[in-house]
Amino acid sequence: MKPDQVFLNTSARGSDFEFNEEVAAVFDDMLVRSVPFYLEQRLLVDEIVQKFWVKGTNVYDLGCSTATALIRLSKTMDPTAHFIGYDNSEPMLELGRKNVKEENLENHIELRYGDLNNDLSKLSLDNASAVTMCWTLQFIRPLKRDGLIRRIYEDMVDGAALIVTDKILTNDTNMNRFFIDFYYDFKRRTGYSEEEILRKREALENVLVPYRVDENFELFRKNGFEIAETFFQWYNFAGFLCVKNPGKIEFQSA
Repeated sequence: MKPDQVFLNTSARGSDFEFNEEVAAVFDDMLVRSVPFYLEQRLLVDEIVQKFWVKGTNVYDLGCSTATALIRLSKTMDPTAHFIGYDNSEPMLELGRKNVKEENLENHIELRYGDLNNDLSKLSLDNASAVTMCWTLQFIRPLKRDGLIRRIYEDMVDGAALIVTDKILTNDTNMNRFFIDFYYDFKRRTGYSEEEILRKREALENVLVPYRVDENFELFRKNGFEIAETFFQWYNFAGFLCVKNPGKIEFQSA
């Protein structure tokens, strides 16, 4: 992986953050060093997808970035499984398609352009038994989140799972600060300097908007999901498992 040095540049400003070519080139390293227990969380997500996937249905990744997660998942599942990834960053998709081609997985993984903050009529989630949104929902404008979650729910088959991982807020301002301090300690341990941490925080300030755990539960449940539970939490990071019509669940062997 190419090392993430995006915010070493002193000219970086808060308004400069976007998922451009520079970010795409180092994104895998950025995730591992910026998301606590990233690899463990991905393992949990993969396990859940494998349990909920049903033969003849599709797996979707909303915010697929460089397709690294889809490539890894496709190698562990039934060869008949079909994977579709959406992203609104052309540099991410370009690199993702290159990665898919290098792994000879073009017949299993399809990458599409999709802007989850805009016209959802162009977003096809046909025959979905598992949908993942890993560190993606937090970048969707709050006014757009209800429509997106409702659309996902409506396109899913019965017994399907939506898996979401995101940053979260606490119910108490002081506790929120407490958790963030631990998070910055984590970033220091992964090699980020104080300047890099500060610059990235400023860059994301008006771009990444986290919800509290209870706000996420409300979002999922009011838009259809009969089950919404956490399957992971580390300070200000959490994973959510949401299930449509759970009475129809028939687990598929991995």
